[in-house]
Amino acid sequence: MTTTILVIGILLGFVLIVMAVVLLRRAEGDALADRINEYAAREEVASIEEIELSLSVSERIFVPIARRLSGLITRFAPQEMLERTAKQLESAGKKQSAAEFWASTVGMMIVVMLMGLYIAGPGQRLMYGLGGAFTGFILMRQRLTSAVRRRKDEIIKKLPDALDLMTICVDAGLTFDGAMSKVNEKWDDPLSREFGRVVYELQLGKTRRQALRDMSDRLDVPDVQSFIASVLQADQLGVGMGRVLRIQSEQMRIRRRQRAEEKAQQAPVKM
Repeated sequence: MTTTILVIGILLGFVLIVMAVVLLRRAEGDALADRINEYAAREEVASIEEIELSLSVSERIFVPIARRLSGLITRFAPQEMLERTAKQLESAGKKQSAAEFWASTVGMMIVVMLMGLYIAGPGQRLMYGLGGAFTGFILMRQRLTSAVRRRKDEIIKKLPDALDLMTICVDAGLTFDGAMSKVNEKWDDPLSREFGRVVYELQLGKTRRQALRDMSDRLDVPDVQSFIASVLQADQLGVGMGRVLRIQSEQMRIRRRQRAEEKAQQAPVKM
């Protein structure tokens, strides 16, 4: 009975650590600032100790642990691996850093490994422990891969409609940047948010060519890359943007129809 309670406690502790890692970026930036603003509004002088004690248990204990684990991963993990993971997280639309993702992966591996050790019989602990750790790793990787695939599918689905709206806006006299802004205002989806990010970067002084190239690299979607390449080429050659948008919109609709037909042909085979 005591062993069972101990194992359950350990599992719950690591689950909380994983949750803290996932929410680390949000928690570490907002929680302390909210407390400081609260004391400032009261016009009272508050010590650092009072502000820290007003934080929740998870904010005082688990978030610092998660932050230290992320720091260790950043320090010792191969830089190439972190860069590759960061690109995947960006493609998935996640706000986690690569170190935070791997910290949560380590936490999940430990949790599933302990579960395997708990249910293992005599002589099976090594196999169940290693199998549990591997399962935890696969679960986290699969979760990220699925998120990337879902976001890319949503972007591909929305691209023709976005190009139609941009074509109408450009024909009505708006600039290309203004058309991107209109797409961002009309819809709330990954593609429109990316257009909004490009507009914001332009306002900060980044060139349109660089902002669009960065968007192409972030999304890693062939249809978007083809569209952006056409826009950049048209901009360089002085071709009318309205014509380019109409051609791209038609091409994207043809590709979407072809994909739908391919899926329809594959459906009977899968059934």
